[in-house]
Amino acid sequence: MRRLARRTIAWWTVIGTLAAVVVLLVGAFVQRMLYPPVTPFVEDAGEVKTVIQCEIVNASGVRGAGKRVLTYLRERGFDVVELSTSPVPQQQSSVLDRMGDRSSCVKVAKVLGIADSLVEPRIDSMLFVRASVVLGSDIAALAPFQE
Repeated sequence: MRRLARRTIAWWTVIGTLAAVVVLLVGAFVQRMLYPPVTPFVEDAGEVKTVIQCEIVNASGVRGAGKRVLTYLRERGFDVVELSTSPVPQQQSSVLDRMGDRSSCVKVAKVLGIADSLVEPRIDSMLFVRASVVLGSDIAALAPFQE
């Protein structure tokens, strides 16, 4: 009788462990479907993958904020080509579409935690970047400052 009880406990332990693993895998799958990873590549660039180039304008009034966002974006594969500071402070962070490629700008905004509604078209072909990230005084809510 004791042997049968031990076997039963062992089987329930195995079944419980396997059930926990299945729940964990299903949870990871659902999370991946709901929040797919953002790639730093331009959508319709043909066979050659083109990395999204952007610039950062620190208009937050916080020293070093631009450098922190620069590092954050580069760690995620984006090509940050310029960092500057604006003398005019901004209240809200935004992403400016410089080439008419809204999907690339939305990717940058999503990675930083900026709402899609704050992606504005401001075409300027002289900049040679797809997006300009303008940091406002709301930077504490952005992803690079949550870590």
